[in-house]
Amino acid sequence: MSVDLNAGKPSYEFDGEIYHFCCAGCRDKFAIDPEFYLSGRSKEKAKYAPKAAQYTCPMHPEIIEDEFTDCPLCGMALEPMGAPQEGPNPELIDFTKRFKIASFLAVPVLILAMSPMLGLPLRDYLGPVLSNGLELLFTLPIVVWAAAPFFVRGWSSVQNKSPNMWTLIAIGVGAAFLYSTIATLFPDIFPEQFKGPDASLPVYFESAAIIIVLVFLGQILELRAREKTGDALKALVDLAPKTALRINSSGTEREVPIENILPGDKLRIRPGERIAVDGIIIEGQSAIDESMLTGEPLPVEKTVGASVSGGTLNTSGGLVIETQKTGADTALAAIIDLVSSAQRSRAPIQNLADKVAAFFVPAVVTIAFASFVTWFFIGPEPAFAFALLSAVSVLIIACPCALGLATPMSIMAATGRGALKGILIKNAEALEALDKATVLVIDKTGTVTEGRPSVSKIFPAPSWKRDKLLALAAGLEKGSEHPIASAILAAAESSGTIPLYISEFQAIGGKGAKGLCTGETVLIGNASLMTENGIAISGLEAQAKERETLGETVLYLAHADNLAGLITISDRVKAQAAKTIHHLKDRGLEIIMATGDSEGAATHVAGQLGIQDVRWGLLPEDKLAIVNDLQARGTVVAMAGDGINDAPALAKADVGIAMGNGVDVTLESADMTLLNGDITAIERARKLSSATVTNIKQNLWLAFGYNSLCVPIAAGILYPVTGTLLSPMIAAAAMSLSSVSVITNALRLRNTKL
Repeated sequence: MSVDLNAGKPSYEFDGEIYHFCCAGCRDKFAIDPEFYLSGRSKEKAKYAPKAAQYTCPMHPEIIEDEFTDCPLCGMALEPMGAPQEGPNPELIDFTKRFKIASFLAVPVLILAMSPMLGLPLRDYLGPVLSNGLELLFTLPIVVWAAAPFFVRGWSSVQNKSPNMWTLIAIGVGAAFLYSTIATLFPDIFPEQFKGPDASLPVYFESAAIIIVLVFLGQILELRAREKTGDALKALVDLAPKTALRINSSGTEREVPIENILPGDKLRIRPGERIAVDGIIIEGQSAIDESMLTGEPLPVEKTVGASVSGGTLNTSGGLVIETQKTGADTALAAIIDLVSSAQRSRAPIQNLADKVAAFFVPAVVTIAFASFVTWFFIGPEPAFAFALLSAVSVLIIACPCALGLATPMSIMAATGRGALKGILIKNAEALEALDKATVLVIDKTGTVTEGRPSVSKIFPAPSWKRDKLLALAAGLEKGSEHPIASAILAAAESSGTIPLYISEFQAIGGKGAKGLCTGETVLIGNASLMTENGIAISGLEAQAKERETLGETVLYLAHADNLAGLITISDRVKAQAAKTIHHLKDRGLEIIMATGDSEGAATHVAGQLGIQDVRWGLLPEDKLAIVNDLQARGTVVAMAGDGINDAPALAKADVGIAMGNGVDVTLESADMTLLNGDITAIERARKLSSATVTNIKQNLWLAFGYNSLCVPIAAGILYPVTGTLLSPMIAAAAMSLSSVSVITNALRLRNTKL
């Protein structure tokens, strides 16, 4: 574009050059990060821009829209998916404004209506006609403007054939206001029996006005409570820095907005700073506090070549990292999306509330109509007034908002609480399933053991030397991400052994790996792999059995169809594993250890943990078969593991629990992820699931019990005893109180001791 230099447009001088801009906004953006725009990289920004926001209903997560609107099923305003939006909730702002104005206008209406009960002669002084006219004048903006969202949602519920709380509110408030308006403007059209002792028609403007005010109050309390359930997500979002110190190609450094950081950029991370993106260290070494990802309080030492994650804290040394992932692609963003998705998911127990709600609103309308007819024909004079009061009270007090909130509020609070404790929950169904689980199938390596095995012994076959055997094994394991591979590579590095070059690497699930070295096939793995490939292992069988009895894993190495030797791996049991297994068994869980390791290693570890049912030498399909068999007997199965060979069983189990030190495919297959890989988190997750299910049941009882008790009272069942009917205003207050009680109970989960 062109800029008229004589038009007084803004300019900015950088590196000896003067740049001209069309407006101050463009100048300011350029001034913050001139290198970004001059390098031309700003054109790449669109490739990494976050996806357009989508919106979903907190009570009906199947509803997803591309724009901010109301849910067609329940009328609730949709919320943005993923990370919480910046700033306050727009619906909360709008409802607060409407609430304040409605409250201000409702005060004179209430005074005019209640003055006779308070002993004030105000109504006598003004007269019924002027009093009713003033009430109409003050109530009209409350109903027509303030309550407009309620009527829109009520009408939408009718159009979508999805009756809900807004249906009842719209009918109840609409009936009270419409009748009162007609009675004020056209009193002569009503029969004499409709009139009171003073020959005037009763009006219920105060009921309509106060009901609206109280519904707004309940909605505001609910919206604020829902914001609190997002505190865990906001805490995670706040971990990501808003700026980063980029090292430009010229060698200069500049603090720039995080949205201007792209893959390939180099960033300087100073001691005490949080890392802004996912990347790889290219200079320096430091201890990184990864507790926000893993829950592990001790910093992890990292040096050149190590990966770092956005949001983690650089505690000591200075670093230079090369950016790999930014924005929505980072590990932190993935965790935020996972928690957000879990908060919107539905628990099976919610189906009960949905089934009840489907029949509830039509039933309430029927009861309200029956109450109206009954009071109209058999009630005392003025019968119409009694009939209208009871019908409106039934409609208002029966609003099923508490019923709709019962499950989602608990799920949102629980998943947020879990996230802060390193327990990522993919869906609400997993919470309920873990509480019902009676069997826990658990992997060995990396789950009950530390997952950081080390080479214990190396036994070369005749004509093979130790160093050559280790070089061959290290070369083959360079292509693997398995913890055992790391142990072999670490042993090679510590002894100064250079790994041999291996091509055509192939992992063989549950057995080992193979590749080619100078054209010859190389195999490493368990005895089963050797047998399948015709490799005789009898020459070293005695050594293998001896090491297995000590709980070590035996790996056979073959080269050119001949046994080259064996390497034994030891892996210590996690410090808290035995105690955790004991507690889980006390809580009624049957524990089965299922591992691809040898019998000796498996039974040795199981003995240390007190596990009687041990299955060893298993392939991925064998672990899956165990889960299938248990489920076929009607057992609710939980499965915990961290390896590729665990993924099928994790996916099939009623609740799959991935240890956070596992590979990506495992995490994707699981319903829960324990970020720190700590086995004690299984017990914490079980406690959280139990507390959540109990909380949901309490909420459902509160909601069901409230409606079961209050609807008959609103219909007038106590009139023969008390001589009075329930005021619609009291009904509205009780309806709001029921929602508040459910919300308050759900928020208790945020303080659950795990």
